[in-house]
Amino acid sequence: MIIRLLWFCLCIAGVLPAQARTVSDAMGRVQDIPDSVEGVICSGSGCLRLLTYLQAQGLAVAVDDIESKSNRFDSRPYALANPQFKGLPIFGQFRGQDNPELILTLEPLPQLIFKTFAAMGHDPVELQAKTGIPVVVLDAGNLGAQRDRFYASLRLMGEVTGKAERAEELIAYFDATIADLAARTEGVSETDRPSAYLGGVAYKGPHGFQSTEPGYPPFAFVSARNLAREQGGAGQDVSNTSVSKEQIVAWDPDFLFVDLSTLQMGDEAGGLHELRTDPAYATLTAVREGRVFGVLPYNWYSQNYESILANAYFIGKVLYPERFEDVDPASKADEIYAFLVGKPVFRAMNETFGNMAYTRLTVR
Repeated sequence: MIIRLLWFCLCIAGVLPAQARTVSDAMGRVQDIPDSVEGVICSGSGCLRLLTYLQAQGLAVAVDDIESKSNRFDSRPYALANPQFKGLPIFGQFRGQDNPELILTLEPLPQLIFKTFAAMGHDPVELQAKTGIPVVVLDAGNLGAQRDRFYASLRLMGEVTGKAERAEELIAYFDATIADLAARTEGVSETDRPSAYLGGVAYKGPHGFQSTEPGYPPFAFVSARNLAREQGGAGQDVSNTSVSKEQIVAWDPDFLFVDLSTLQMGDEAGGLHELRTDPAYATLTAVREGRVFGVLPYNWYSQNYESILANAYFIGKVLYPERFEDVDPASKADEIYAFLVGKPVFRAMNETFGNMAYTRLTVR
């Protein structure tokens, strides 16, 4: 009651702008929002990343606490490109654990709250009721079968923030980049498609080599045979699963890729340590013949779409060197990062992970 009274007083005092237009969010809720939005907060995994893609990060008046934490490892390009986020006020905990009382003490007060992964953390309807601030829910989608949802969220956020033109530029860029990857591998026969396995995929924290993703987009974009999808029986958009060590050995993939997020587990644990010390993995042909490579983490506070694209070019270069002869993976990564988050941050991320990204890893 006190919170709603405070909101009413702010409106009467003219601190908050009048509602002038409506939008429909990913939950189908019609929201009244200001005609001109000058201050927002982004709640939930990956929400601030989308705002950064739209070049609207200057609208953020506060952040969740993940932005203020120091971490030896960090693979969020949007955060590396925007160190100013660390100096903004905190409105709640990460993964959508919002604090309505903190939100209402912010100066300036946000005119709108964007929220991804609405089922996680503070309920958006309840959050709006407690703060009186419109909550616009976004569906993060992905670059696979749910790409249309991702694009719809870019368009919705772009409409709200006055960045509709930038949203269309982003969508065109994603489509063109994915089309380029497809064109480079077009016509590769089924028998010439190398088999591959990605291990060490993060999911709400680091995991060992058995953690993988059946729907890993870079493999799909360059026509690699993702054994976790083909033989594991998992659907295209399964984001994370664990495969038994015995199954990996039985598959004996042509190429192994290590998601470097696994390094968070320490020197005596994680996927790379397992490849170096487990006798079972020593039998793998890719291990014996030196076909093990490091790729940048992509599933870090939800999916970093820019790293997915960058990884796809590196993987394509490894699998089909003649088709990616003109590509320098590190330079291509920085080209992608510069367009999507505003700065070339490959070197900074690679240093964080021991300069193991886009290189052949020594495991034996």
